[in-house]
Amino acid sequence: MIFDREGNTIVVHQENISLKQFLENLNSSYQEIKNNNVIINLFSFSDLSSGDILEFLDFSNRHRASKKSFVLVTDKVSFDQVPDEICVVPTLREAYDIIEMEEIERDLDF
Repeated sequence: MIFDREGNTIVVHQENISLKQFLENLNSSYQEIKNNNVIINLFSFSDLSSGDILEFLDFSNRHRASKKSFVLVTDKVSFDQVPDEICVVPTLREAYDIIEMEEIERDLDF
């Protein structure tokens, strides 16, 4: 698992491991990233389904409850295939844009 920090945002990249192993690694290193906005880059997974994305629901709910952004990046699953509690976008640029918008909303107490 690779963490790239840019300001108050961490982009998490995965190495060539299974989704299950990636989730276990994410859970064990959550303390390192919990105080930052998080982007999970899933581009290296060649085959993802909406069910796979749902595996991140607990992380998303926990992280967003602490007033931080949690965004998954993949072009394999569309945002309309997953619940609203999980933010899925097709590009890293869009992930940064979502975080910027959510930061503004939090600053304005929306």
